[in-house]
Amino acid sequence: MAEEEEKKPKKSGMVMTIVGVAILTVIGAGAGWFLGGMMAPKVKTAEEAVAKAEEKSSEGKKEEGKGDQSGIPHISTQESNVVQLEPITANLSYPSENWVRLEVALLFTSPPDVKLAEDIHQDIMAYIRTVTLQQIQGPRGFQYLKDDIQERVDLRAQGRVSKVMFRTFVVE
Repeated sequence: MAEEEEKKPKKSGMVMTIVGVAILTVIGAGAGWFLGGMMAPKVKTAEEAVAKAEEKSSEGKKEEGKGDQSGIPHISTQESNVVQLEPITANLSYPSENWVRLEVALLFTSPPDVKLAEDIHQDIMAYIRTVTLQQIQGPRGFQYLKDDIQERVDLRAQGRVSKVMFRTFVVE
């Protein structure tokens, strides 16, 4: 009789481990889905976004009597104080066959000054033309470029611009 008990295969601990891991995986996935649904921002559908944009443009046309207001405005509204500058396209100092395209937005501390924004735009363009490709290579070079442009804007704006935001930066 003792021999029969020894011949019976014992349940492996591996099967129990697999079952335990599977159960924990299902519980973890369910909890992640639930918490993700609670924490994720509610995304508008395309139809809602189009309807809201049409509503705003019709209100703008009624109030201001201007034409089409599509796209991102280059001059900010009173609540945002952000001015998007025109794209800057310039060749580098060395090698001169490489080009840079840079889009920058300025965050003003007070209502934006259009003349100051244009002066900053021209100053950034003049600075970009003095930069070499080796100076802006890699993440450290890009950070130095951002710091240099922020410093130039601070000197030009005398505290009226709090932040320079890079929208795009392309070297060709």
